[in-house]
Amino acid sequence: MKRIEWSQLDAGKRASVLRRPSQVTAPETSAAVAKILDAVRAGGDAALRAYTARFDRVELKDFAVTAAEFAAAEAGLSATLRAAIIEAASRIRRFHEAGMSGEFTVDTAAGVHCGRILRAIPRVGLYVPAGSAPLPSTALMLGVPASLAGCDDIALCTPPRADGKADAAVLFAAQCCGIRRVFKIGGAQAIAAMAFGTESVPRCDKLFGPGNAYVTEAKRLVSMMEGGAGIDMPAGPSEVLVIADTGANPEFVAADLLSQAEHGTDSQVVLISNGSEILDAVGDAVERQVSSLPREAIARAALNASLAIRADSLEQAFEISNQYAPEHLILALRDARGWLPRVRSAGSVFLGDWAPEALGDYCSGTNHVLPTSGAARWCSGLSVASFQTAITVQEVTIGGLRDIGPCAVELASAEGLDAHRLAVQLRLEALAA
Repeated sequence: MKRIEWSQLDAGKRASVLRRPSQVTAPETSAAVAKILDAVRAGGDAALRAYTARFDRVELKDFAVTAAEFAAAEAGLSATLRAAIIEAASRIRRFHEAGMSGEFTVDTAAGVHCGRILRAIPRVGLYVPAGSAPLPSTALMLGVPASLAGCDDIALCTPPRADGKADAAVLFAAQCCGIRRVFKIGGAQAIAAMAFGTESVPRCDKLFGPGNAYVTEAKRLVSMMEGGAGIDMPAGPSEVLVIADTGANPEFVAADLLSQAEHGTDSQVVLISNGSEILDAVGDAVERQVSSLPREAIARAALNASLAIRADSLEQAFEISNQYAPEHLILALRDARGWLPRVRSAGSVFLGDWAPEALGDYCSGTNHVLPTSGAARWCSGLSVASFQTAITVQEVTIGGLRDIGPCAVELASAEGLDAHRLAVQLRLEALAA
């Protein structure tokens, strides 16, 4: 991790330091992804087969997971893993049920009834990464709110393994959410397939799920293309920021940093403290722990682009954090809840020494599909509302029109929109007659 003395940097250098690694390589990534999108849009399943052979090194005739594959996946899992997936699903469902939006009606004036109704997005596409590590937890994080929203058609794409099958735990997690349309396709080509549709994969209205820089860029591009699809948020390479005081446990903090560093070489972790001693202690603990990880090489690559920042104060640490707007924010502080009001931009916050970010990844109940690359400044993590549209409705009585019509006439006249004015004025005149 690169050691930074924040007070020694000017504004330009501070902004440069907080750039994500994936943002530096964005132009090259964008060009490569654009070629994949164009190829899949034009070539359909044939292009998908070519990219699957190239990137996943497996030849597939059919992409759809069969009923027999679902059954084999469930049978092949240990009883303890099946139970853990079911337990996590129930907790995620409980959290999301509690946060569901509701329909409402309010009279904004006598005889003017305004309300909001909710409708599920008809066809949604879910992406579950499985490149360097399969993520059944992501299938739960996407599938549970999609099912609660009542989406009619749910398609899920996940990369195939070398044997041409989807990961068994991912399939069982999808099955727990009632999802049976699963396709063995990964990367930017999976995003293209769900955005535009192919002979095998249905065209979806909106796409969801995290991924590497290529998946994230594919989502961004299809959301801007004619005939493309909407997207949930920028949910790219994983990141965590830890604000630690001098009382923090260095071993805990190191483990939290490494839990995100091991996601991928393009992940980034950031540690901020007002004490040099804790920065040193965490650095030593990181070095001890990383050497014992099976994914040591991946974690070390991520650490090369990661930061250990010494701030002048905890107040300044929060200023830096809000500027960075992390996907995950851990407050390893003695009064973590007391500092919570200072958080302005973060995807998900973990308070104190006993709330590791890994719990949020799996089974605390909150969603782990969160905005990355600073998008937490303007958008939120996944929820049931992400899978719904809110439609406003208004009903106006004669008395209501008499009451508020003159207001509309006046505003339309001020804006010079005469047809708008007439639409109301003619009705008022008809009532007067």
